[in-house]
Amino acid sequence: MGDVRDTRDVLIYTRTAGYRHDSIPAGAAALVELAAVVGRPAETTDDPGAFTPARLARCAAVVLLSTTGTVLTDAGRAALEAYVRAGGGLLAVHAAANAEPDWPFYGELLGTRFAGHPEIQPGTVCVEAPGHAATACLPARWEWTDEWYNFTANPRATGVRVLARADETAYRGGTLGADHPLVWSRETGPGGGRFLFTALGHATEAYTDPAFRAHLAGALHWVTGG
Repeated sequence: MGDVRDTRDVLIYTRTAGYRHDSIPAGAAALVELAAVVGRPAETTDDPGAFTPARLARCAAVVLLSTTGTVLTDAGRAALEAYVRAGGGLLAVHAAANAEPDWPFYGELLGTRFAGHPEIQPGTVCVEAPGHAATACLPARWEWTDEWYNFTANPRATGVRVLARADETAYRGGTLGADHPLVWSRETGPGGGRFLFTALGHATEAYTDPAFRAHLAGALHWVTGG
């Protein structure tokens, strides 16, 4: 028999058309390392021309790493939508909640939109799905420092599976109340695609933190079909 190993890779996209996080290089380097942990080579790019049907066909997953603003062409949007609908994996990290603001398909995937954040401060992440790969590595209450994103609406109503939420009593500036999702996932239809968003990951030092790296590794494992 021939070699039937799955050799698809991970495409890490870092383009910004708005605010650009200083942590993007550290995040990209960490994701390359973590992709290797789940047996995948990875490529980092900020070229929207990478989003073609042929290139995406070679992907086990695409990562949008703190992308902001309109970062895809119309052709790139069409290719990514077709990829996800056909069963591709998509991981959106932190400021990717503020990407592609006028693309309805991406808004439907997210289930909400970015609505600002208070100052960076310590807080508490409450794990809601301890059996999920992205959160199994975390304690039930995880003390963490981040930007604590607010959203225009609670995405839970759109059918996402909430994996972790913020305890708004543990920091200042939350706007969603007792149910404040931070990490969620959805399966994207009959094609078997998987989408996961984590609001965490603002600071450069996050990407060397063992717990956060384990969170990202689990998220990659899940979106690539693990």
